Amino acid sequence: MALKYRIDIIQALKAKGFSSYRIRQENIFGQKTLQDFRLGNVVLSVDCLDKLCRLLDCQPGDLLEYKPDTETV
Repeated sequence: MALKYRIDIIQALKAKGFSSYRIRQENIFGQKTLQDFRLGNVVLSVDCLDKLCRLLDCQPGDLLEYKPDTETV
């Protein structure tokens, strides 16, 4: 996949006071989304990206980067 996270999302959330437990209890992100963050799978909806930007006080470009695959399209 050509999109990659620039930062460790889980660690960034923890630094802002959002533990996995708190995220699940407050229903901020679902378990599948948290697992995707842990595995580095970039499968974000616009709503999810909006939440991340609000919680981490950042821009989408701070979270994601585009690195073209070596395969040609």
